[in-house]
Amino acid sequence: MPVLFVVVLIDLIGFGIVIPILPFLSPQLGADHVDIALIIVTYSACAGIFAPFWGKLSDRRGRKPVIMICLLGGALSYVMLGLASELWMIFAARAFAGVMAGNFGVASAMMADITTAENRARGMGLIGAAFGLGMVLGPLLGGLLAGESGSFTLPCLVAGLMSVMAIMAAAIFLPESVSSQRQAANRELQSSPDRESTLSILKSSGNRLFVAQYVLHTACVSSSTYLFPLWVGDLLNWTAREVGIVFGVQGVIMVIMQGGAMGALVNLLGEWRLLRIAICGFLGGLVLAVVAWNMPSMVASMFVAMTGATLCMPLLNTLITHRTAAAYRGRLLGATSAASSWGRVFGPAIAGFNLAVFGYSTAWAFCAVVVAFYLAWAVRESRGA
Repeated sequence: MPVLFVVVLIDLIGFGIVIPILPFLSPQLGADHVDIALIIVTYSACAGIFAPFWGKLSDRRGRKPVIMICLLGGALSYVMLGLASELWMIFAARAFAGVMAGNFGVASAMMADITTAENRARGMGLIGAAFGLGMVLGPLLGGLLAGESGSFTLPCLVAGLMSVMAIMAAAIFLPESVSSQRQAANRELQSSPDRESTLSILKSSGNRLFVAQYVLHTACVSSSTYLFPLWVGDLLNWTAREVGIVFGVQGVIMVIMQGGAMGALVNLLGEWRLLRIAICGFLGGLVLAVVAWNMPSMVASMFVAMTGATLCMPLLNTLITHRTAAAYRGRLLGATSAASSWGRVFGPAIAGFNLAVFGYSTAWAFCAVVVAFYLAWAVRESRGA
């Protein structure tokens, strides 16, 4: 677990570096608010198409080589982004990054491989904590490297370097979690004439509606991370530096909740009850954003919403692994990763439309309505658990 944590952390520091700078990098090359949303959609659509492939490949060939290949693709995409001099080059860089974005699902499958049912929530929390810590150091580093001059080449090149460092760490220290015998069995299973499709596996395991929640969850999270920089930029005249600091502080909260508190909270409340509470926090923060009237209330709405949201994903991953056979683990977590990516397609696209036509309050309100449906599902599903 510690080695996997470090590899994911280094990769996500690089990912986090570009988050606060994308909304400010693209306008320099002629992009408007809709273009920024489309750039996010391009990345997510490509990830949604290719994530199941990476998960299925990791069942067949092992988790470690797939993680390393995806890290290499990420490094190249950051270099492409840093060297972009025209708007289409940003789209190309983010599209390629999406194609290679298989790591989160594969790393989650590896974590499920090496944990028991009793400590899986803690393990998934560590993956989330790596994400959170990456979101502390990455955005802070991105904002600092961009500086007052607004030069974004250096942050992107540093992000690429972080991915190269993650490749080296994985190559030297990360053990394979799928034995060669199991890989051979999985290859035979996937090549069998009677093999099941991913959709049929989801149906037989009762996980079709479950996977849909990944779409709703990430649609609203990605909408929030799309709206917030524009919101504070337009209304408070903030720059990438201030946005990076807010995301960094939120990352600290994520690390505390997922890396430190997750195991204790699951032991105290149970997975389903904690999921309901987390979704309520997510919903409460979005409702606050609808009525926010000044800087403290705007920032508080982001912190409340994202603190709730940050607990949801490891809980969803934990719950679905309990309902999935080990032979299909990579494929199913690849499917959930793809569902999350499609949520990142629909979320910013709808948020961008609502923002352009109706304004910020309506864009936030729509997210709150979607999370209310998410909460209703969790309440209904937990009654039968």
